[in-house]
Amino acid sequence: MDNEKEETKKGIKRSSNKNLKALIIVDMLNDFVRDEAPLKAPDIETIIEPIKREIKRAHSEEYPVIYICDSHDSDDREFKLYPPHAVIGTKGADVIDELKPESKDLIVWKKTLSSFYKTELDKLLSEKKIEEIIITGCVANICIYFVAFEAVVRGLKVSVILDAIIGLDKKDYDTAVEQMKKVLKVNLI
Repeated sequence: MDNEKEETKKGIKRSSNKNLKALIIVDMLNDFVRDEAPLKAPDIETIIEPIKREIKRAHSEEYPVIYICDSHDSDDREFKLYPPHAVIGTKGADVIDELKPESKDLIVWKKTLSSFYKTELDKLLSEKKIEEIIITGCVANICIYFVAFEAVVRGLKVSVILDAIIGLDKKDYDTAVEQMKKVLKVNLI
């Protein structure tokens, strides 16, 4: 895995056509990152700098940066499974300050674990003629895995930046990465 992380820093193993790829940042919201967050992923702070690096690369190479953001009503049915989080209009639903979107960046709001279900993501990727998505964010075994799966089903090339995703724990991370590699055949960078 260290060699794979080093390849990311060097920028190899990636499509060179800026018009065909997009960086995806999943759920880097206050309610998943901050210490008081209801669904804080352990050690999530460790992926902030790698995500910043990927944002800088995307902006430099002029390909889209798309933030996928959980966004729930106060009585959302998902709260039967998880504590209330990312409620529309609350600070918890905001992207963390360290990764705030720039005006040219795009935001897709989601109400489920899926980044595609009843969102604008599919349409947006199609309109921009995106063929490859580069995934970062949280968490590896839930929303990261789901967006990778759904993108593969749609025929997109998928790359996952290993030092820019995190699981709920090491086992979840390792299992998600193994499944993305074995089952989905994604490019692990």
